Amino acid sequence: MRTPKKHPKTSVFSKKKALRVPFQLLLITIGLALSVNAREQITLTASDGVKVYADFYPAGSNSQPYILLFHQAGSNRAEYAPIAPRLVKLGFNCLAIDQRSGGDLWGQQNETVRHVGHNGEYLDVLKDMEAALAWARSSGNNGKVLVWGSSYSAALVFVLAAEHHDEVAGVLGFSPGEYLDSPNAVHEAAAKVTVPIFVSSANDHDEIAAANSILAFAPAQKKTQFVPRVAGVHGSSTLREDKNRAGESENWRAAEEFLAGFEPRKSRTEGIPRAVNAVCILVAVVSEATAPSSYAMLHPEVCDI
Repeated sequence: MRTPKKHPKTSVFSKKKALRVPFQLLLITIGLALSVNAREQITLTASDGVKVYADFYPAGSNSQPYILLFHQAGSNRAEYAPIAPRLVKLGFNCLAIDQRSGGDLWGQQNETVRHVGHNGEYLDVLKDMEAALAWARSSGNNGKVLVWGSSYSAALVFVLAAEHHDEVAGVLGFSPGEYLDSPNAVHEAAAKVTVPIFVSSANDHDEIAAANSILAFAPAQKKTQFVPRVAGVHGSSTLREDKNRAGESENWRAAEEFLAGFEPRKSRTEGIPRAVNAVCILVAVVSEATAPSSYAMLHPEVCDI
């Protein structure tokens, strides 16, 4: 008596059922990989040994530009939690640090201040910023570096750019002023900055005048001062909807117009989170092992393998 052959439908059903589990796992893996790689916590070491805590938002490639994000007084790196992801979408790697002078705004502790045990002086923060700059120029990171300051750190980015003119490609200062001990320190630093500069202010006459005065000292060929028509608030918070609902859009337009001069030309796969390529390789391996034809579902524009 001959053994009956398996019905073709049963065979196909079994194959689909067998494929279902690995692909469900892959979807979960993709979700976890993207969420994990959206922000990486790192620790830097300043020249005086202070540990500086930071969040790195990768844009997908070391060759894409870097923006170093520095917060205002009483603040921490969470100031940039809603800002950095938007900059990443524009093609910029972003590093937001907790400076040794800050606080607990945004419902988050400043880890650097907590570990140091006290609030530091503004000028001492320059060491933290230099650690961030050194990090951006090391470890195979070969993209242009822009420095972005908020309030007192908007003053310090001019000092940083003046002292590291060969390493800084652009300066953005949100509400800069003479906040340092020396009354003319920021003006003197600005006089040495030749890279493109963007400054913005709140709708405040004194703040607008302070930014204009600093900008006037800079010999840079490209200088932009944005004065909001609708609404503006102090520091980088002007780009946060929760702080500047009426005016954040116009402030973003101005900042993005300036940043357009630094945006990279994206290749076919550039800008895709690094986790995606790793997951795509896993998809390919499973697909080839279980159903070679199913790999055709993957678009070549998505996976760089």
